[in-house]
Amino acid sequence: MSTTALDLRTYPLRDSATMLRRNLKRMLRYPSMTVTLIAMPVVFLLLFVYVLGGTLGAGLDGTVAGAGGRAAYANYVAPAIILMTVTATIQGTAISIAMDMTEGIITRFRTMHIARVSVLTGHVLGSVLQAVFSLVVVIGAAILVGFRPKAGPGGWLAAAGFLIAVAYALVWLAVALGQVSQSVETASNLPMPLTFLPFLGSGFVPTDSMPAGLRWFAEYQPFTPIIETIRALLMAEPVGNKAWIALAWCAVIALGGYLWSKRLFNRQG
Repeated sequence: MSTTALDLRTYPLRDSATMLRRNLKRMLRYPSMTVTLIAMPVVFLLLFVYVLGGTLGAGLDGTVAGAGGRAAYANYVAPAIILMTVTATIQGTAISIAMDMTEGIITRFRTMHIARVSVLTGHVLGSVLQAVFSLVVVIGAAILVGFRPKAGPGGWLAAAGFLIAVAYALVWLAVALGQVSQSVETASNLPMPLTFLPFLGSGFVPTDSMPAGLRWFAEYQPFTPIIETIRALLMAEPVGNKAWIALAWCAVIALGGYLWSKRLFNRQG
């Protein structure tokens, strides 16, 4: 293999690493964005555990309303809050992409001798790392308010890998949403339905307590198997086929987000 061919093959990796460093430096320079994205799931966690948990937790694992119900509900709702942490992070991804698109830096990158895909992969990798940091903070907060996961080292490792796969898929979707936005304000609003989709699944109450039409939607929307998989892995329960369904959804979302992002980026070039 010639030196030129080798260089062409390694440029995307080198340029992606450069763009990753750029995005990480921007996150460090503007920590308020990360704090804001973490604050929302923490607020929901406190609200549901301390205000509603005593009532909503009644009947879970044979508990009754009150402190016992609150403890059981903390275990039930924590996986949904963990997923909401990822969906909150992708809102920041869409905003960052929109800022680059509207401020003209993307146009500048297109004139430089860099791999075009590195501009997007730098955002994706940076956002996944931001999601990992946010997840560590929120899981720590959940443990402080009563979440008691039963997973062993293998379960935690599986849950971590699964959450990274979920974050990777949703981040690619956010990259596309950020590009299609005409302003930063629009970019902050477009991913919002993803943040609240766990409410229409099994994240906060069992689906069998819902009306028939809503129950059908809750059982077949993508976030329900994702939440159920997170819950099963962290609570050391049988996963069943939920994990495969969830991973299939992640693959579809990641592929769709990637192809959509690539098409938008090339079209605008």
